[in-house]
Amino acid sequence: MLLPAKSEVARQLRHYRAWERSMLASPTDVTVRTTFEDSGYTLCVLMGKRCAREAADAAERYLRTSLVTSAHEQTLVTHAQEQAERLAPSGHKTPSGAA
Repeated sequence: MLLPAKSEVARQLRHYRAWERSMLASPTDVTVRTTFEDSGYTLCVLMGKRCAREAADAAERYLRTSLVTSAHEQTLVTHAQEQAERLAPSGHKTPSGAA
């Protein structure tokens, strides 16, 4: 699984928060609102989320964690999927989609 560079996540999160403050200060300014929404969309794409607030939360969590934690969590998920595949009756699809 590819992870975004933490420096890019931090930069986009700062950009999003700055436009969020501007939008709250000038809610009727169409240019500010549009730029805020664009920055939210960019953060969503970067973090793989559908909602800008979820993307901002995910970015903050990602910046707080180390790569070791993320790699460890991915290893646990992979291990659980492998176990499910071994335990599944032959010919039946497992939740991971393997036969």
